[in-house]
Amino acid sequence: MPFYSDELIEEVRSRNDIVDVISGYVRLQKKGSSYFGLCPFHNEKTPSFSVSPGKQMYYCFGCGAGGNVLTFVMQYENFTFQEAMQSLAERAGIELPKQEMTAAQRQKADRRARLLEINQTAAKYFYMLLRSPQGQHALDYFIRRELTPQTMQHFGLGYSGKYSDDLYRYLKKQGYPDDLLKDSGLIIFDEKRGGYDRFWNRAMFPIMDVNNRVIGFGGRVMGDGEPKYLNSPETVIFDKSRNLYGLNFARVSRRPHILLCEGYMDVIALHQAGFDNAVASLGTAFTSGHANLLKRYTKEVYLTFDSDGAGVKAALRAIPILKEAGLTAKVIDMRPHKDPDEFIKALGAEEYQKRIDRAENSFLFEIRMLERDYDLKDPESKTEFFRQVSRRILEFPEALERENYIEAIAGRYQIGFEQLRGMVNSEGTRGGITRQREPLKSGIHEKHKKEDGMKQSQRLLLTWLIEDETLFDRVGKYIGPEDFTEEIYRQAAKLLFEQHAAGQLNPARIVSMFADEEQQREIAGLFHARIRAVETGKDREKALNETVRRVKKNSIEYRTKHLEPADTAGLQRLIEDRKSLAKLHISID
Repeated sequence: MPFYSDELIEEVRSRNDIVDVISGYVRLQKKGSSYFGLCPFHNEKTPSFSVSPGKQMYYCFGCGAGGNVLTFVMQYENFTFQEAMQSLAERAGIELPKQEMTAAQRQKADRRARLLEINQTAAKYFYMLLRSPQGQHALDYFIRRELTPQTMQHFGLGYSGKYSDDLYRYLKKQGYPDDLLKDSGLIIFDEKRGGYDRFWNRAMFPIMDVNNRVIGFGGRVMGDGEPKYLNSPETVIFDKSRNLYGLNFARVSRRPHILLCEGYMDVIALHQAGFDNAVASLGTAFTSGHANLLKRYTKEVYLTFDSDGAGVKAALRAIPILKEAGLTAKVIDMRPHKDPDEFIKALGAEEYQKRIDRAENSFLFEIRMLERDYDLKDPESKTEFFRQVSRRILEFPEALERENYIEAIAGRYQIGFEQLRGMVNSEGTRGGITRQREPLKSGIHEKHKKEDGMKQSQRLLLTWLIEDETLFDRVGKYIGPEDFTEEIYRQAAKLLFEQHAAGQLNPARIVSMFADEEQQREIAGLFHARIRAVETGKDREKALNETVRRVKKNSIEYRTKHLEPADTAGLQRLIEDRKSLAKLHISID
């Protein structure tokens, strides 16, 4: 890991008990030697999120999220590794050495911190101006929009002064240099005017990242100026495609889904009405970056875009992006009203909840919008409509899912199920999308199952070893790190055996040795295989022997296949391992 030594990383990790830290985010209940709660990384009703005080690791048996305390803080808070280290070090009262950063790294980190500081200072200034006589007309605007003082405070709403250099002069008095102010995106410089404010005479909406740090602003002009809405430009700390307005609040909502809106006022109106799971993109089209960000916090997104033509187009663009990210999308019908803000003012929160409950499946919404392009009273146009529907149904990879949508479309448009299914199959054959499948040759499925089963056996053995360290000496007579045929499994096994030999078994430390988040997740999975409950020691002994035998046999087969012809030493080891395998027996009495 950059910046910090392995020893320092381990000190920070070990000084932050994982149960104490995660209890601050997730309600945990003790069951046996572990703690369980609802996973914060996916929606579930039955707790499958496990936190082990012994291993100092967490693992979700539902979605596979896992790691140590550093991994958790990075994943939950959307922190970089350095930010997670800083947060946990402060929590434990550990002072991190500054000198471990290079001069360039320190300069970059300091600049980021200073830009965040400038944005925070500007936000406070705008907040203060809104509540001064100068900001009265902006305050009146928010009041006309029926926002309460509590809501204005919650979102940090403000006002940028009526003079175009108000903020510039204020920030200069605070001692910020011009080069830094230029990089903040708040101040514009040119040869004629010098420095002047990007935002002036506007109602201001601070934009915060998921960690509640002000990273930019949106501003609505007071009066007839253009543009009506103006956003901060991209800066070192503000990436529009990686942030969503309101996500800092929505990510901790107890609601199981997220409402995706088009504008700031829609988000604010929904939160004020009790829908604290609403977010919006930041004056830009919805992107895959936004979808991947949402995926951290939910599996289901409800689109609550404007009901006009532009809103429908935006929804049709967003749906495939959400699907590509693996998210389920539904569409809320707000007709006859234009947007959530207008809807709630007219009909109230209770009626809006009913619309959420009746939200339309995104595919059926797409088909309903497609229907507008065809005259279903004309036979030729109607046939072409169903041909297009058939092609869209073929985009679903699972046969059962295709059947379900054929059934849904047939019911909605009063066409025979078999007729529509026939057209789907016909279109698939014509386009080369589907074909008659030949029966698989014997052994293909079995081989796939064998490979998956072998990974499971290797995971199971690693989990057994850290659950009961006394097994190392017994298992070690037959199995070593080289017998784990998956590369990352072999690396983890090597580190685990080395720790045991040194008398310092510490699986949580192994997680920190892998820089990539996906690798950390996989390592956590290796140490959390589900061990089948057995009633007697004899059954446990039998299960352990079978697992060791499978792993060793697979290792022998793998090494035999990859043995170099001239490797006589390797051949001798294989012969000895085969003899050893024939006599394998591990007693756990």
